[in-house]
Amino acid sequence: MSTYMAKKGDVVRKWYILDAAGKPLGRTATIAATLLRGKHKPTYTPHVDCGDFVIIINTEKAVLTGNKLTQKYYRRHTGYIGGLKETQYKKLMAERPELAMNLAVKGMLAKNSIGRKQLTRLKLFRGPEHKHAAQQPVVWAE
Repeated sequence: MSTYMAKKGDVVRKWYILDAAGKPLGRTATIAATLLRGKHKPTYTPHVDCGDFVIIINTEKAVLTGNKLTQKYYRRHTGYIGGLKETQYKKLMAERPELAMNLAVKGMLAKNSIGRKQLTRLKLFRGPEHKHAAQQPVVWAE
């Protein structure tokens, strides 16, 4: 019995929709990361990008549990001395909820070229409408 190794040309990609309304941000991000990596498929191969496309709708309705809204910060650095910028998640979720979801999913993917390629297949939308109806996405049942 030999181990199956997927090849780049054999990968069939599907489109899935995740609804983040009323669900914890991290729980939705873990499901999205699993789908993007392709770990839900029996043909999963770690060194081959065999994941699917993921559409996350209602990102502004995702919730953060506990005191994360006030205690958690998004930090970035400008590259200059003393250039650390901090944004509280309360402000981030109010102004740019897509970025908060993107950061959560990005942290769960591989930190290499495969992970960067997988992140390009993540589509985020603030409301219930999305522009990928032509791809006939399927709602993912958790």
